[in-house]
Amino acid sequence: MLIKILPVGMLETNCYVVTDEETKKCAIIDPGADSNEILDYVESNKLTPVAIFLTHGHFDHHLALEAVMESTGAPAYIHETEVNYTKKHSRHLIEDNGKLSYYAEGDVINVGNLEFKVLETPGHSTGSVTLMCQDAIFTGDTLFRGECGRTDLEGGSDNIMMQSLKRLAELDGDYEVYPGHADCSTLSYERSFNKYMKYATGDLG
Repeated sequence: MLIKILPVGMLETNCYVVTDEETKKCAIIDPGADSNEILDYVESNKLTPVAIFLTHGHFDHHLALEAVMESTGAPAYIHETEVNYTKKHSRHLIEDNGKLSYYAEGDVINVGNLEFKVLETPGHSTGSVTLMCQDAIFTGDTLFRGECGRTDLEGGSDNIMMQSLKRLAELDGDYEVYPGHADCSTLSYERSFNKYMKYATGDLG
């Protein structure tokens, strides 16, 4: 598995292109802006996008979605509650024009030989998800290095965020953590040093 990180847009959202190196099929996670940069990487490496994953529906994670979908023909996946949210609260709508697919807890989507499993991890928004693939988790704006996502936006919840952080902390083993913004981390590091995760697990003292 090859993971390319492309910080895009004014908020430097981490867009990830995750490739099965054997088949050259890839998934694009959170195409937040700069569609030309994303597509240039895909084309220059002769990759075949077969899925576009959105960790949640905030604008900085999907502004390039339409352009990337049109260019690649790949289906886009999002939790259904996020589409309903953007219709009510966002100037940057995710239009469900029949080309969107919905995923939810426990769904598994194949990208070449890779399997992406969906974990529902709300708190930052009602339909935020974390995507698991091999030894990596793509946490969107739920878990950052040393931090967690803000909960003061519409659909956010402190209590629900703590439940999601506890769930991630209790995953078996260790994982590379690929967040929606800023630096990557490991789950073992976050269990030890992230005060929000430690609070969520009752280990802050």
